[in-house]
Amino acid sequence: RRDEQGSIIGVVGIGQDITGRLAQEREYTRLIDTANAPIFGVDTQGRVNVWNQCAVRLSGYPSEEVMGHSLVKEFIRMEHQEKVQGVLDQALHGEETANFDFPLMTKGKNRLEVLLNATTRRDEQGNIIGVVGIGQDITERIAQEREFSKLIDSANAPIFGVDTLGRVNVWNQCASTLTGFSTADVFGRKLVEDFVSAEYKESVSDILKNALMGIETANFEFPLLTSGDHVVEVLLNATTRRDAQDNVIGVVGIGQDITGKILFEILS
Repeated sequence: RRDEQGSIIGVVGIGQDITGRLAQEREYTRLIDTANAPIFGVDTQGRVNVWNQCAVRLSGYPSEEVMGHSLVKEFIRMEHQEKVQGVLDQALHGEETANFDFPLMTKGKNRLEVLLNATTRRDEQGNIIGVVGIGQDITERIAQEREFSKLIDSANAPIFGVDTLGRVNVWNQCASTLTGFSTADVFGRKLVEDFVSAEYKESVSDILKNALMGIETANFEFPLLTSGDHVVEVLLNATTRRDAQDNVIGVVGIGQDITGKILFEILS
């Protein structure tokens, strides 16, 4: 503060009451810290600045051992660092990502699978100040899926699966033995167009379409072409396949080879 001659005579301050805002921020911090989900946050340099109690329990790292450290370089396996860094970089440019697999290393050097939403964090002026991620521990679910896949692959029955576009994404060892086509031969190809004889394409396609709408079919005869251009007759159950959110993601069929039975009936 100056007088008419420009001499300093004091100081004047113009204030803003931020009591309410600070109380809200403290409440926000408390809610994050006590949430029943792992929540991580980084600043614009990728350094950890949010690490809640659930993240501590899951990872084994107390917050003081991670705060200020590089999330990607120090807590993500090398083979996944580029992918995770890409998601964080996108969020730092305002492009948020939902439900991406976030493989986190625990203090015991185990891999923790987290399904994470990466959200851009902004200050009061709208400037980007970092990224916060709210996660879900899916380690056990992924282990169950791997066990499920192993059981499918080693099952003593042909098991086929397609995605929502009818492309093969499940083809177990029994199916390979039965048809002569390996997994590499069939994956990504259209099941009906490439492996069902012409006269049955329409009926098989209808059954798959129904299953994709949640209408399952039991015990239908499924004529499948082999690598030797023969046909094997399979009695199949077409079951709708869903993800964790109950969205339809395809169809899986568990079958039984009835070629010999049909041949016996014809000869009889």
